[in-house]
Amino acid sequence: MGKAISVRITDDIASKLSEIAKETERSKSFHVQKALEVYLAGLADLQVAVDRLRDTSDPVVTIDAMRKELEL
Repeated sequence: MGKAISVRITDDIASKLSEIAKETERSKSFHVQKALEVYLAGLADLQVAVDRLRDTSDPVVTIDAMRKELEL
């Protein structure tokens, strides 16, 4: 069992969430949890990308070098 939280969403999102839950025969909580998992994973990926962009010791590879290495 997970932890319960309370959130406010717009009527439009609530309506769409209800439709999806009904169509998929899954709970609204299931879909909210899956959406948050995807969002948080994307946020983590974005942070890794930003950190790598700021890391001056991380070499930049040109598209030409990448094509050559991949033989494209």
